[in-house]
Amino acid sequence: MHFRRATIVQVSFGTQEEIPFPTIDIQIGLLLFLLLCLFVYFLSGIYLNPEKHRQFRVFGKTLVATGIISVIVFFALVVADVRLITHYHEAFLALWGMLLGTTYFFRFIICYIRRKNYKTGKWTIRTAIIGTGENAQKIAQEIAKNMPENTLIGFIADDKNAKKTNILGEFSQIDKLIESENIHEIIIALDDTDENRLFSIINALYSHNIVIRFMPRLYEILIGGVKIQNLEISPLVTVTSLSMSDWEACVKRFFDIAVSFFALLLLLPFFAIMAIRIKMDSKGSVFFSQERIGQFGKPFNILKFRTMYENAENGTPQLSTASDSRVTRFGKFLRKHRLDELPQFWNVLIGEMSIVGPRPERQFYINKISEIAPYYCLLYKIRPGLTSWGPIRIGYSDTIEKMVERLNYDIIYLDNMSLITDFKILLYTIEVIFKGKEFRI
Repeated sequence: MHFRRATIVQVSFGTQEEIPFPTIDIQIGLLLFLLLCLFVYFLSGIYLNPEKHRQFRVFGKTLVATGIISVIVFFALVVADVRLITHYHEAFLALWGMLLGTTYFFRFIICYIRRKNYKTGKWTIRTAIIGTGENAQKIAQEIAKNMPENTLIGFIADDKNAKKTNILGEFSQIDKLIESENIHEIIIALDDTDENRLFSIINALYSHNIVIRFMPRLYEILIGGVKIQNLEISPLVTVTSLSMSDWEACVKRFFDIAVSFFALLLLLPFFAIMAIRIKMDSKGSVFFSQERIGQFGKPFNILKFRTMYENAENGTPQLSTASDSRVTRFGKFLRKHRLDELPQFWNVLIGEMSIVGPRPERQFYINKISEIAPYYCLLYKIRPGLTSWGPIRIGYSDTIEKMVERLNYDIIYLDNMSLITDFKILLYTIEVIFKGKEFRI
């Protein structure tokens, strides 16, 4: 270590003493160490949904994360000071032990306080049940006995004829009820298992930042859609939870940010060339912005290079085909190689989209798709993407039937989300971009 000298005047003794202070290199090193810790802890998923982590899980994540940090710091110290090589076992274990002990000590206290607050009722998950029949009453009893973190505030009637007690209101008032009652979680427990009704309820709930669960039917049980979270209550399907683990979700988001940032930076000269070429090809703006529906059913404006003539739709949504006369000559080239999608890296960077995820649609077509496939709302749990398995398999969806078929592939992707799956999809997408072939394998 390097230190600088500083003179301190001791007034009481009338003497001067020189004490060492860390140099700027040490100060920068400490800052980098803190940033490294935050970065690794973020990628471990410890900050994502912290309320659901139990002590054992927290310890496991802390053990792995501090181990990774210790390895990185240890080798950085070895490079900076070769004297550590003679005692590297002791130095590494000491570093790991101190980091693990310090980090887990505070996390243990936080988990203890959280558990105590939930147990005493100081904190609570305000829960409502949609339904008033036998299933709803069964879930209500189980919440009271075996879910101390949840407080059942009442039932939401699915029809006007319900006459049970403790009814907050009707489902037609759901937006108002969620806000006025400060609802954190809703469990759908209908006696009638009609699929269309179930997904219409889920679709209405997705725009709210709440946990959505429902009692599974035999179908969800057979396909493995039911995950046991509490052995003392009936199994529930959590619609808003991802099949991807917390750490994978965090790595995926970091990958999105890093790749989109550098892509936008490196592609700026290319964007300028594209802008000139689009202007030469036809009159109008360089970029095309259109409202799409994203995560949690919230609208956002997607960006593209303009590939059609100005006012091509005249206010009426129309699907594009391979021989669409509305597409400009240069626009056909952009579409063939999917270059018109590149400005969407901005949507990825600001968190409206992901690099891999279902393609976002307009509300007009979502309504038409939902008439055939009411489970479209399940896509709302994740960010839409630049590319996904659906577009790769189906190509351009120029009919509602193809949109539904693409949706089915996206649902399969949703149930099998992983970093490996994303990597495979990216490889196929790169092949399409460079070869200019159809999004079909």
